[in-house]
Amino acid sequence: MLEGAKSMGAGAATIASAGAAVGIGNVFSSLIHSVARNPSLAKQLFGYAILGFALTEAIALFASMMAFLISSVF
Repeated sequence: MLEGAKSMGAGAATIASAGAAVGIGNVFSSLIHSVARNPSLAKQLFGYAILGFALTEAIALFASMMAFLISSVF
């Protein structure tokens, strides 16, 4: 019973990876649209896009860390 609950909890924790993938897609989609509108700001916008990518990717890393914690510790 406990083993099944651990597996379900770890699976639920990895759902955030799908959300992070959608978020990363939105970040770079917005970058492409913004550069297409104003190419002179491409360098500054790329810096903002990398920051958005890093923050969004951190959510996926925290989710995978929680999944490993749930499956191994409890």
